[in-house]
Amino acid sequence: MVAMLLLSCAGKGETENMKTVYDFSVLNKKGEEVSLKQYEGKVLLIVNTASRCGFTPQYEELEAMYERLSGEGFEILDFPCNQFGNQSPESDEETTEFCSLNYGTKFPQFKKCEVNGENEIALYTFLKSQKGFEGFDLNSKLGPLLDKMMREADADYDKKPDVKWNFTKFLVNRKGEVVARFEPTHSMEDVEAQVKELL
Repeated sequence: MVAMLLLSCAGKGETENMKTVYDFSVLNKKGEEVSLKQYEGKVLLIVNTASRCGFTPQYEELEAMYERLSGEGFEILDFPCNQFGNQSPESDEETTEFCSLNYGTKFPQFKKCEVNGENEIALYTFLKSQKGFEGFDLNSKLGPLLDKMMREADADYDKKPDVKWNFTKFLVNRKGEVVARFEPTHSMEDVEAQVKELL
């Protein structure tokens, strides 16, 4: 338990020795430590989510993908986060109820967390170190809007690996290695195609 706690609370510098997502533990909705080693051998899609975002309807597509592919060794790990536009203000229980009632989600949902900054969880420090930001899809409906908003706040925003918005997705192969990052503007059809390639 002590080792798991250390992994969960590891500082940014300490994540350098961690090679796969299996080296990390996170908190479940009850605040209990959960080792990601339990997902060893599966293809993972790790997503930071929000209940009041323009991208929230992606929950429906994520759940449909989960239902199609979970039997083949696919898992979605949902990390609610309130860092982007205050769009996930509910408690953990309220968030779970919202997702269940509105989108019928059945994939694992963890305790609300921060994915950027001083209080970001160690897992996200690792994910961002493996796959940095490569740009929004400017051909998508919200891509140009997000790019404009980010660039007005920070002209060099695109040079930093931070998670930019809700529903950023990290794809992890069966060895626990981060192989792709999808911004929320990325085509869900392409996300699923790349998941299938790993399965």
